[in-house]
Amino acid sequence: MKKRREKIQKELQNSVSKTIECNEWRSSIILEGTVDCWDDVVNAGKVAANKGYKGVVNRIEVKNLKIPKISQPLISDNSLDKTSTDVLIIGGGIIGCAIARELAKWDISILLVDKEDDLAMHTSSRNNGIIHPGLAASPKSKKAYYNVKGNAIYTKVTKELGVAFKRSGSYVLFEKKWMQFALPLIKRRAKQNKIEGAFYVSKKELREKEPCLDPSIEGALYFPSTATLSPYKMTIAYAENAIANGVVLSLNTIVLGMKNEKEEVVSVKTNRGTIYPKVVINAAGVYADKIADMADDQFFTIHPRKGEVALMDKKAGYLLNSIVGKFNLGHSKCITKGGGLVKTIEGNILIGPNAYEQPYREDFTTDRESFEMMVDKLIKTIPKLSHSNIITYMAGIRAATYEEDFIIEKSEYVKNLVHVAGIQSPGLASAPAIAEEIEKLALKSLSTRKAVKRKANWNPKREKDRQLNITSLEERKTVVYNNSDYGEIVCRCEEVSKGEVIDAINATISAKTIDAIKRRTRAGAGRCQGGFCTPIVMKIIEENTDLKMTEITKKGKNSIILKKETK
Repeated sequence: MKKRREKIQKELQNSVSKTIECNEWRSSIILEGTVDCWDDVVNAGKVAANKGYKGVVNRIEVKNLKIPKISQPLISDNSLDKTSTDVLIIGGGIIGCAIARELAKWDISILLVDKEDDLAMHTSSRNNGIIHPGLAASPKSKKAYYNVKGNAIYTKVTKELGVAFKRSGSYVLFEKKWMQFALPLIKRRAKQNKIEGAFYVSKKELREKEPCLDPSIEGALYFPSTATLSPYKMTIAYAENAIANGVVLSLNTIVLGMKNEKEEVVSVKTNRGTIYPKVVINAAGVYADKIADMADDQFFTIHPRKGEVALMDKKAGYLLNSIVGKFNLGHSKCITKGGGLVKTIEGNILIGPNAYEQPYREDFTTDRESFEMMVDKLIKTIPKLSHSNIITYMAGIRAATYEEDFIIEKSEYVKNLVHVAGIQSPGLASAPAIAEEIEKLALKSLSTRKAVKRKANWNPKREKDRQLNITSLEERKTVVYNNSDYGEIVCRCEEVSKGEVIDAINATISAKTIDAIKRRTRAGAGRCQGGFCTPIVMKIIEENTDLKMTEITKKGKNSIILKKETK
């Protein structure tokens, strides 16, 4: 181990910075020192990764770089103080919510906490909604295994939870004829990752399926298992079904520290009091390494990788029927699959994402230069697409580890701690399979503390949300006849009614911010991006909650829309 450490340190000092020092802790390598820029931090981590250590803990700092502290809820109370629970799940993204739903099958107490005022506020609402087939992941990696398995599970679970799901398939496009020589290699990768059903599509056949693509494209490899869904609606559906089966959800709840005794987490300190769990599941996304550190078990570091996407007007949706991406020999070694164009489940075309390293875990701003470079490159895939079709753009942060694979395991040193970390793409596709695995690990740990049995009355089903604009005219007439609120259109772009907004407010997990309403109903998600409907939605929130207009926020915390009344 010493020789290995010294070799890595020498390599880092020669290639990155003379200030870097390496130490060993348990089975991981720790990097320390000071460098001139963030790229040096990331490059150092990559040099040290996959060199025989379990993980890389990167504590290298950048001169004069101030990284903001984790954003915290405005609430501080004792509502959870002295709460005992069998399982504490930290993180309300799709992974945490899927785990909660799987564990809800069992006759145990489960508490799910998230620091935001709604679920899916980070990566789970900031991605392209693709259920990948599993091609991009390296063979034998956890990414490949859980991606393919999770993809298959979605057919059943979306039906159970009433979430729209479509297997539109995806095409790997060949721009030049010579690229088709890579077909055997791609098919071999697909076979290694146990992807079934892929087949070659000729130029003529591709034009029949996707007539608006660049006519110079010579052919494609088609993957029928690729699908799309709404990642935030899927997350909420998981959580609502979990709550219906007894899970307790506490939003605006941040973990501040943990206390260990005899190699176990005995208590977890939050802004809402101290919790006493028997098992802790770390599903904290970009902060999973910080949670691991609180439990004295940090063997990895998350380095935040930003991705940006552009969303096109639904009017341009007819230009694409599926998901397309251009073949690139370098993608297997790149940090991104190259981005592409996606026909979303809602009917928009989405362009992206790109990927680049940066130090901020909660910075969702977009960079003009990198964004324009991405759009200019990808928009040419469909000649009729125009920059004027773009109605909005957004960014998300991938929770990447330096090993570039999922961490799904029970802690080696803390008996009642389970890690599910480093869940970047294809995390959405993998979520159902990851949840099933974490269910097993958590139950195995919990069974050493108490007897565990299945619930006799577990209900796997959830009623789907009402969405009038996709229902038949006859059904709409009946609904409006029974409740006139469904006949009052609030959002003209997305054809969302007042009744649907009220439904979201009165749902199991109440939506009380503009963005929370948008995620559930799509009010404000159309061409005008809420220019027309925002004040109307605010008025509906005021009428159906205890919030005043001046208290309603866009996305929680201090995102107030109206500062004060004028009359």
